[in-house]
This record gives sequence, C-alpha cells and structure tokens, in this order.
Amino acid sequence: MDLKYFSVDEFDCQETGENEMQESFLLKLDHLREACGFPFTITSGYRSPEHSIERSKANGPGMHSSGLAADIAVSGGNERYLIQKHAYALGFTGIGVHRAFVHVDMRETTPVSWPY
Repeated sequence: MDLKYFSVDEFDCQETGENEMQESFLLKLDHLREACGFPFTITSGYRSPEHSIERSKANGPGMHSSGLAADIAVSGGNERYLIQKHAYALGFTGIGVHRAFVHVDMRETTPVSWPY
C-alpha cells in the first residue's frame, strides 16, 4: 500500500498489536491529511475486538474493530474545524469531536456526527 503520510504500523492495536485496517480507509485518511495541510498524530487506529474499550461496549465492538476508523490528535479549535470540514467533503460518514481528538470513520449506516 502506498501511503504518503502514514505508515500502516501507526494503526496497530495498542493492546494486541493486531492490525486489520482497511486499505480504502487508509487511502481516504491520507487524502484527508493532504487536504488539511498539517501533520496528524493517530491516537487510535485498529482495535481488536479483544481490546478493553471494544469489549466494554454494550452493543459490541465498534468501527475501530472493523478497520474503518481512526482518532486524530488535535491541538486546538482550528485543527478540529479543518479536520471536520475536509472529512465531510471527502465523504467520511462518522465524525466525533473531542477536545483532544477527532474521530473519523466510514460507517455504512446513516452518517452521524457527535460530541464526546
């Protein structure tokens, strides 16, 4: 896989080391990084269904376990805004906004956005 801004191992599960990220998602994330024009630090990529966060979810493992989600660290409101703006334009369908990160995913259900 030819990514301009990331290495695949940045997305390894932090608890198991597994990585089942989907290539289409990583390519879209690379385009998002290009559009934003500033470096991204990935705080969470793939999460094994056995990851403690995924095991604790009432409805079962989420988008991180499907290899179609990532959390991007942000240092301020402008970065949060730009990530959201370009993520919507590029067709990301799940966007969650936290003070310290923005979650982006490619869910196949109704597009959603939420605050943490």
